[in-house]
Amino acid sequence: MTLQKYYAVRRGKKPGIYLTWADCKAQVDGFTGARYKSFPDKAQAQAFIDGKDSYNNSRKTTTKKSTNKVSNIEDFDIVIYTDGGSRNHGNFKGGHVKDSDKAAWAYHINNNGQIYEGTGGEFGATNNRMEIMALIQSIKRLNELKINQQNAIFVLDSQYVLNAITQNWLNGWKRRGFKKADGSTPVNVELWRELDQLLPTVPKKTFEWTKGHATNVGNNRVDALLNETMDKM
Repeated sequence: MTLQKYYAVRRGKKPGIYLTWADCKAQVDGFTGARYKSFPDKAQAQAFIDGKDSYNNSRKTTTKKSTNKVSNIEDFDIVIYTDGGSRNHGNFKGGHVKDSDKAAWAYHINNNGQIYEGTGGEFGATNNRMEIMALIQSIKRLNELKINQQNAIFVLDSQYVLNAITQNWLNGWKRRGFKKADGSTPVNVELWRELDQLLPTVPKKTFEWTKGHATNVGNNRVDALLNETMDKM
């Protein structure tokens, strides 16, 4: 059973509460400074419309160094959501990915109300591989659109990808010739090399984590996109 979601548009062509992403998108697409979010019940959606507009008041972090920062969406010209997913057995100890298993990535870019999206699939790929691919493809799109010099925030639910960037794992691998401290090669090393080349092309960037499958409309949207891709594979 699919639970009804309520899409609250605080700033858009016609502010209000909508029951589908398509209706929500119609109100925010092309609207400068659009503000929108999804909720599991109507009361929370209405409170968002009536209350102060923060980026994501449910975000938390898992590292001791964290300051539990909550970013204000108004501080950024571009908000990018990325996600990867798979329908395989490779995400638990001892599991193996089959060549026939479906996997996909997706991104959702909001540039002052202008929406850009992308998704793609791959057979036999892990969830982690798709998470990296999603970020890579989103940065490539920013460059294609020539908006990569604007102030951007990337929102991911993958600690795997975020830690590699924010905890300097990627820089460490690079210094050692893309080797881990124990001399082994990182999984998906070719993607990490590509990401390392792309990251500097977005000079003004922030990375933050959001809880997956929760109330963040952008995160829910990319999850829906990649699942639509896997359904079609």
